[in-house]
Amino acid sequence: MSETTAPVGTTTPTSSLGQPATGRARGLRIALRTVQVLLALFYGIASALPKLIAHPSAVESFDRIGWGSGAMYTIGALELAGAVALLIPVLQSVAALALGALMVGAFIVQLTAFDGQNAATPLILVAPLLLIGWVRRQHNRDLLGRLRRR
Repeated sequence: MSETTAPVGTTTPTSSLGQPATGRARGLRIALRTVQVLLALFYGIASALPKLIAHPSAVESFDRIGWGSGAMYTIGALELAGAVALLIPVLQSVAALALGALMVGAFIVQLTAFDGQNAATPLILVAPLLLIGWVRRQHNRDLLGRLRRR
């Protein structure tokens, strides 16, 4: 067999975007997955947990903006659901976009209720969430296909 022909039945591995997988593409996939796991840990532990256990700092923040415990538990539950969904392949793009929208709301609240204190944090978190949402967008089509079959 010559160097220019491939054995019958072999295929070139492809990336999630349908392009040939290379060492660099594999490295980028691993890096993106690592960012997803880190974000899931952040949202699940550092952000959602204090709200769900009514940590005094979370209670004080929500009292300060006048939303009370109902909003605190709701946002904590949304963050926890988003954290879990970031780890589920078919949901990861939707989760990233939903958490990104939640961060836009957090940015607005930081500007209006807290005079911009810590307003950069939600903006910093939006960037990797939008990247995940974009790169994993094929999963949105997969999810829609699954929902239509029902």
